[in-house]
Amino acid sequence: MAAPGRRALLMVAKAWRRFEGVWGSGVGSRSLSLAASPSNSGSPWRLLGALCLQRPPLVSKPLTPLQEEMAALLQQIEVERSLYSDHELRALDEAQRLAKRKADVYGEEDEEQDILLVQDLEDMWEQKFLQFKPGARTTDADKKNDRTSLRRKLDRNLVLLVKEKLGDEDVWMLPQAEWQPGETLRGTAERTLATLPENNMEAKFLGNAPCGHYKFKFPQAIRTESTLGAKVFFFKALLLTGDFSQAGKKGNHVWVSKDELGDYLKPKYLAQVRRFLLDL
Repeated sequence: MAAPGRRALLMVAKAWRRFEGVWGSGVGSRSLSLAASPSNSGSPWRLLGALCLQRPPLVSKPLTPLQEEMAALLQQIEVERSLYSDHELRALDEAQRLAKRKADVYGEEDEEQDILLVQDLEDMWEQKFLQFKPGARTTDADKKNDRTSLRRKLDRNLVLLVKEKLGDEDVWMLPQAEWQPGETLRGTAERTLATLPENNMEAKFLGNAPCGHYKFKFPQAIRTESTLGAKVFFFKALLLTGDFSQAGKKGNHVWVSKDELGDYLKPKYLAQVRRFLLDL
């Protein structure tokens, strides 16, 4: 009975040695391939991290006629099916008490009580409401079409574009910076925000993965065999606070909606940007 068990142990030992040899050779070849892989410096394509900085809407969009009709219907259903509120119950109770008081059911002691009636409260609230003035949906920046201002199109998403020098040409694009060894592409996008001139903006980045990618060749004037073009990886971020200072507003940046991107971006670049921009 011991022989079959001994043979089984020998077979297990041989299988383990075979597995160990395969695993060791695999690790060695993987380390060798990693060590032998060329660095990015040998590639003719430069890596860039770009920032898609959005200012979210500050007010809700105006309702369409269909939405207004639906809202009125829902409000009517809510009123018909809802229970009385505490204020409405108090109003009914006071109406009954006033009716009894007119019928001389209450004595003089009750009549002398100083009570703030529901009607008095509603009159006070009505006066406060008449004094309230809602803010304008159309700002001075909208009237002047000042696209360097954040105080425009309050009910739309706005995207930051900057003017960069590409060879001898001024090109509008999303803010970007070249990737540096040792940092992540998101880190490159964060550095892009920090290095924008004359700004005190803070933003929340949405994830560690890029939301889009674009590849382009440099103009012939600056293109070489070792520097053919660039691969751009876009990262989304939402503006929390801050803006460019007055000194930084020199016409080198704009805040535009999705519909206005075509006034600045080149067609191929625009097609890639529109793929990851939502304007809900």
